[in-house]
Amino acid sequence: MPSLSIADALAYRGQLAALSDSADLDTALLLCHCLNKPRSYLYSWPERELTATEQGQFEALFARRLVGEPIAHILGHRDFWSLSLAVSPASLIPRPDTECLVERALEIIDGQQRPQILDLGTGTGAIALALASERADAQVLGLDCVAEAVALAESNRAALGLTNVRFQQSNWFAELAPSRFELIVSNPPYIDPDDPHLLTGDVRFEPRSALVAADGGMADLKHIISQASNYLAAGGVLLLEHGFQQAAAVREVLSERGFSCVESRRDYGANERISWGVWRNE
Repeated sequence: MPSLSIADALAYRGQLAALSDSADLDTALLLCHCLNKPRSYLYSWPERELTATEQGQFEALFARRLVGEPIAHILGHRDFWSLSLAVSPASLIPRPDTECLVERALEIIDGQQRPQILDLGTGTGAIALALASERADAQVLGLDCVAEAVALAESNRAALGLTNVRFQQSNWFAELAPSRFELIVSNPPYIDPDDPHLLTGDVRFEPRSALVAADGGMADLKHIISQASNYLAAGGVLLLEHGFQQAAAVREVLSERGFSCVESRRDYGANERISWGVWRNE
């Protein structure tokens, strides 16, 4: 087969234009992976020809992306916050907008000494690990009902060398021992089972259990809100990620449950993406 130069390989991005809104980046990341080089190398040496092994690997990986497989699954990792995390089909791929939740969580615990933090539905461990990496004095617990996700999160913890976070299998609060936390965070399933977006893009390759919730996507959010007060310290905060059209509904449920100082914040796309409330009762 004719050999490809780096410039030729980058031109493959045109085949991805209809599939991905980041076709240029996807193609570059696959090529960097095959060459074991940074992105700057691609543009410094566009005429450099790929070896037969490099070309074969690139074309095989590109073919997987062309049928819609997420770039994170192909490469086996995804950057989140300041961390590189292993990913797998057992859990949700961390999204950039979830960093907004991490930012707000760090604001909430700013000034607190040795805060206790609970992350519900931890998946890859992204939120728990980001918070643990920023606050060495915090104690973070991540829960997930999927054993493979718990194992993945623990593997990421070990790779990062973090000792102030641990993971446990639990269906929400079901297996959690009596305890109190200054902060409970969660990015639960919140997509309506009938949402047509479930049939397109990367989500086709992600577990439905991490995406979909009954009651128009509100069931898990409502469950967490109803139970969280049993595990929050006085003045503790429940912080939730939700769908871009769910903020008003989530604020209403928080207020009805007795949370105060209920607010929402917009994500990087200007959508109301996270909401929180303070638990005042003893």
